[in-house]
Amino acid sequence: MSNVFEGYERQYCELSANLSKKCTAAGSLNGEQKKQKVSEIKAGIDEAEALIRKMDLEARSLQPNVRAVLLAKLREYKSDLNNLKSEVKKIVSGNLNPSARDELLESGMADTLTASSDQRSRLMMPTDRLNKTGDRVQQSRKTMLETEELGVSILQDLHSQRQSLLHAHTTLHGVDDNIGKSKKILTNMTRRMNKNKWIICGIVLVLVIAIALILYFKLSK
Repeated sequence: MSNVFEGYERQYCELSANLSKKCTAAGSLNGEQKKQKVSEIKAGIDEAEALIRKMDLEARSLQPNVRAVLLAKLREYKSDLNNLKSEVKKIVSGNLNPSARDELLESGMADTLTASSDQRSRLMMPTDRLNKTGDRVQQSRKTMLETEELGVSILQDLHSQRQSLLHAHTTLHGVDDNIGKSKKILTNMTRRMNKNKWIICGIVLVLVIAIALILYFKLSK
């Protein structure tokens, strides 16, 4: 439901009710007072027509399902306005004598005003239903927005966790590279130690042989 349309609709209903009261009052007046009242009613009718045109433009700019309902209401409003115009024509007619005028006020105008009141009552009922439907739609939209915000928050958390995992993976990869380098260094050190051990063993063996030869030559003399 359009808030703009609702605003025009409220203005029209208030204006129509006011014009109906003025029509009733004008029927019992004479002379200049009657002319002044009729002039006020005509100005009000022009204003009501302008409001109907605005409502028509607004209704045609809405979605098809809403537009159909509002255009149906506009037809009722236009019928109500035509009734008011008919009453104004009867009021300004110079062919009506006092008795005919009284009869008009008691019958025709009363019936017309009652019909207009009934029309406004019937039209306001769909308006209330549309307002309730609009409230439910707004609530559903609010729930959807909240759900969307929650989804965005969850995605942000997942993205943050993914970044943390990637950082941890990179760190572990660096640690693995360091362990590989350390392993190579330890392997090289082990090889050198083994090499040095064989060298030392060879030197000891040569010394033992040399000592043995020296002892042998000394003892043999």
